[in-house]
Amino acid sequence: MEIVVISLSFLVLMALGLPIGTSLGVAAVITIFQFDLGIGMLGINFASGIASFPLLAIPFFVLAGVILEQAGLAATIAEFFELLVGKAVGGLAMVAVLTCMFWGALSGSGPATTAAVGLILLAPMIRHGYDKSFAAATIANSSDLSIIIPPSIAFIIYGNITSVSVSALFMAGIIPGLLTGAGTVVVAYLVSRKRGYRGLERRGTPRELLVALKKSVWAILAPVIILGGIYAGLFTPTEAAVVAVFYSLFVAVFIYRTVRWRDMIRMLVDASVTSSVIMFIVVFAGLFTWAASVIGVIDLAANAIVNISPNAVVMIILVNLLLLGLGMILDAISISYLIMPILMPVLAAFKIDPLWYGVIFISALAIGQATPPVGVNLFTAANLIKGDLDSVAKEAIAFCLMDVVVLIILSLFPILSLYLPVKAGLYTP
Repeated sequence: MEIVVISLSFLVLMALGLPIGTSLGVAAVITIFQFDLGIGMLGINFASGIASFPLLAIPFFVLAGVILEQAGLAATIAEFFELLVGKAVGGLAMVAVLTCMFWGALSGSGPATTAAVGLILLAPMIRHGYDKSFAAATIANSSDLSIIIPPSIAFIIYGNITSVSVSALFMAGIIPGLLTGAGTVVVAYLVSRKRGYRGLERRGTPRELLVALKKSVWAILAPVIILGGIYAGLFTPTEAAVVAVFYSLFVAVFIYRTVRWRDMIRMLVDASVTSSVIMFIVVFAGLFTWAASVIGVIDLAANAIVNISPNAVVMIILVNLLLLGLGMILDAISISYLIMPILMPVLAAFKIDPLWYGVIFISALAIGQATPPVGVNLFTAANLIKGDLDSVAKEAIAFCLMDVVVLIILSLFPILSLYLPVKAGLYTP
């Protein structure tokens, strides 16, 4: 009976159009009241849901991304890549992918990357003859890399739920992120070649490339300082987020001089709103998970998954299919809190490395950011071109298929995820 109440409450609230976070929280509260699970646990769970040192990194990384965007670093990165590969077949499409990859290493957020890069590159792509829906789909799918390439908010969430080292997760995401980015570049090139899309009229001269590289060097140094400091043991990922904020301020105020101190209020408000939305989902998803655990939903679901097949590969394939389906209707944070508590005992039963699976898990969720009807990157890109979501979604199919191919490769070859963190001494399988 308890399982029916919590499940039905959540589904009905979702069907009524309530936000996902609200649906999770209200369903949990209904279950707690209905079955007298302890009303005092509401406050305790609310506080413990956000009273986590690793989660402190999220608002700081969000603020750093907002400051860097205001500073115009995305434009300097795009300019360098335009001069480097812009003249090639599909040049501007590849510029969009490369810029999203790099900006993802600064923002850690798919929608933020879509907005920042889209504002810079959508107009030039359309002006050079690219179909606007294809241009939007290219940027939307490339922005998926933001939650795979470190630093990633999704990895911070996963590490907080599973107690896996966030530093090791960041390191583990590098090769899979580059592999996914390479697959996206291949799709962009093949589609552009078939349709005759080109880029700029000429390639940048060595001098122009050098000038553009000099202008973008501060952007290039950002992930080097953030990730280098983490891997060198100088600071934790949370402390790295604080360093990122101060570095962003220094670059924006004293180097590029595009941000004035009075702009800080607006940037703080923007970062606070984004962080609040994330933490809202974290708190209520955590409450839902606790209620589901108390009434036995998690144990029941975990046992059902274990009993489907004794083969770990079959289990991973089935869960990946589940994640791809959930990605169409839920956001990555909600899925993480709903599914990972169920999967943790399953991973233990099959003796699957949680760090390796973390990369698979986040890579599957990344695909969901560009799949309708709730693909946040698609919505953001479609709004930027004031276009039809269905048209953008159709253009995104080829990119999503390539992402699935990469997901399969990552699922078959753990070494791609584990090599760097093990080599760096951050993790022992």
